[in-house]
Amino acid sequence: MDHSGTQSADSAGRLAPESLAVYEWALRNGVLRDSDLTAGSIEPGLTDEKAAQARDNLLELGLLLSDGRSDGLIPVDPAIAEIAVRAPLEQEIRRRQSELVDIHTRLRPLAPLFTQYERTGRHADGVRFFGEAHEVRRELSLMTRLCAEEMVSIQPGGGRSPDTLRGIIDESLAMSARGVRLRTLYQHSARASLSTQGYVRAVSAAGAEIRTTAEAFDRIIIFDRETAFVPQQRVADQPQGASVVTDPTVVGFLYRMFENLWESGRPFDATQPGTPQPPEALRLTILRLMMSGLKDEAIAKRLGMATRTLRRHVKEVTDELGAESRFQAGYRAHQLGLRLGTEEDEEPVLGP
Repeated sequence: MDHSGTQSADSAGRLAPESLAVYEWALRNGVLRDSDLTAGSIEPGLTDEKAAQARDNLLELGLLLSDGRSDGLIPVDPAIAEIAVRAPLEQEIRRRQSELVDIHTRLRPLAPLFTQYERTGRHADGVRFFGEAHEVRRELSLMTRLCAEEMVSIQPGGGRSPDTLRGIIDESLAMSARGVRLRTLYQHSARASLSTQGYVRAVSAAGAEIRTTAEAFDRIIIFDRETAFVPQQRVADQPQGASVVTDPTVVGFLYRMFENLWESGRPFDATQPGTPQPPEALRLTILRLMMSGLKDEAIAKRLGMATRTLRRHVKEVTDELGAESRFQAGYRAHQLGLRLGTEEDEEPVLGP
């Protein structure tokens, strides 16, 4: 038998071989003395040091007890030893349970107050402002845990960064696991993002619903149709904060806006390869937005692409129509009978 180490129990919780050998010796002989611990006395290969460690382990477990007359130790019934060893542990458990009850008793009465506070908002106008990113993340994390029925969001700007998606996937899966309905709108260009495809594949398998749309407004997150997160206007190099809106009228308006966009969106099936759509859909969308008077930066933002990429597409459109200006391109489109339509009529566009 290998006695390279002495422990009170093995990985399965059973009494270690050394301790078992010493305990059996004590049972056979009725007593265990210091002189019995010499090397090889109890079992071949068991050194006096290992035997002494095994004896100490048995004393700690209450399986050996002093006879009160000499250095002899007598073996104890394991059932009796268990009672003696468990007693202080059970006492500690009861003390901890009492502390838990006390914490619950003190904090539970505050829950209705907190819920009412969240529903009505901390300000009379139902809007709270958070200027720092960590404050926004804290509030989002809180609402994610409190959300009971549904979370909807609009995430413009194409694919999201891998770091961002890694930070939210666990929360998304946890919400789905407790029965919260998740719906998210991306732009068509997000379909080309591998990291976004991976995220969509994971959360869709858990029950989340993801769609894409040609255009999008600012980022919006709405919890249980009661609380909406809306980004604040970015000022120079200042961090972008967010407003948390609880006013029922405003939240209801934002939710209806989401529903309108959702109805026009296309399901995002991340199990299918994200192949680009024919360029006609993208060109018609760009042409329609150009004719609406939007600047390049605004069009690029709506379509989730870089301004430089947008301008390349604009040049392709004007060249194809034989136009020398954007105004002339719109006029030529009407002459040719091109149907610019609306967002609802367009095929999904992946962008660049």
